[in-house]
Amino acid sequence: MKKISVIVMLLFSLAALAACAGKMQVNKQPEENPATVMPTSTPQEETEPVSEAPADDTADVPADKEKITINIAALKGPTAIGMIKIMEDALVSKTVNSYNFIIAGAADEITAGIIKGEIDIAAIPCNLASVLYNNTEGKIKMAGINTLGVLYIVETGNSINSVEDLKGKTIYSTGLGTTPQYTLNYLLNAYGIDPEKDLTVEYKSEATEVAAILNEADNAIAMLPQPYVTTVMMNNEKLRIALDLAKEWEAVSSDSSSVVTGVVVVNKDFLENNKEAFDAFMTEYALSVKYVNENIDEAATLVEKFDIFKAAPIKKAIPYCNIVLIQGEEMKQKAGGYLAALYTQNPKAVGGKLPDDSFYYMP
Repeated sequence: MKKISVIVMLLFSLAALAACAGKMQVNKQPEENPATVMPTSTPQEETEPVSEAPADDTADVPADKEKITINIAALKGPTAIGMIKIMEDALVSKTVNSYNFIIAGAADEITAGIIKGEIDIAAIPCNLASVLYNNTEGKIKMAGINTLGVLYIVETGNSINSVEDLKGKTIYSTGLGTTPQYTLNYLLNAYGIDPEKDLTVEYKSEATEVAAILNEADNAIAMLPQPYVTTVMMNNEKLRIALDLAKEWEAVSSDSSSVVTGVVVVNKDFLENNKEAFDAFMTEYALSVKYVNENIDEAATLVEKFDIFKAAPIKKAIPYCNIVLIQGEEMKQKAGGYLAALYTQNPKAVGGKLPDDSFYYMP
């Protein structure tokens, strides 16, 4: 019970990626493939589009293969968007197996299920995956990165064109003591800027407070996540994106790391007993991510259909949400370096210690 309490306390710091809870809702599914989509609350949380993918861009479903039911959870926001094509295909039995989807508004709504093994696969924040790995003594594995950085520096003026330009400025943000602060501090330190002395960062409890400041000022600077950036920009013509913090991180990284917002984790016991089914899911996941990035209008419609976010802002936000599926050695390098940067600033942010190599599923 003590470990779970610690985890719950840590999870409250993840507000930038989730929001308040609401009603649970179950969509009716065809009986032959009981894929249940269960949104549990309302939201708060780049690959370039290439060309339109065919509507039947799904994994082949063996006719003689017995399906198993897999419980999958994700948070509202970018961490869930990459799997929406799987959710749609599951409704009409076009997936290799049957899926029960749980879409949660906050990480603490699904953490207990992950710990108990009731959830087989989950899309969650990267540092939460490390916390759970350490606190369950290795009962989960990271199988892929599904969202790179979603943090952006925005401004109502035109003074910020590089990280160095932040020196001497005031920045408004949310995320004090959590991953947004650690990400910003990492970048500032990389450019020799002392976060405590060389600029002022005013942390607010709600993104709406930051939006209000941006609306009232002609030269305000803020750090916000997508898709909230797009939502604010739709209501404020003065606002522009000045810096993509994921790109800035990669420009100074010496270990091939990146800002890693969301990852896919799998229950270790489930994986050992159902490796073929899990690998099939990951194949479907890759196709779903491809669909999202190549069919933005259709993907935005599905995002709203599954009560993840409204279609209008998400249509504009998808190209900036860095929705990917990175596996294997590249996953390990990017996530490992990111977790190491968090650990240096606050070991508790990753569960007290860096995860060992067994944390990473290398197919």
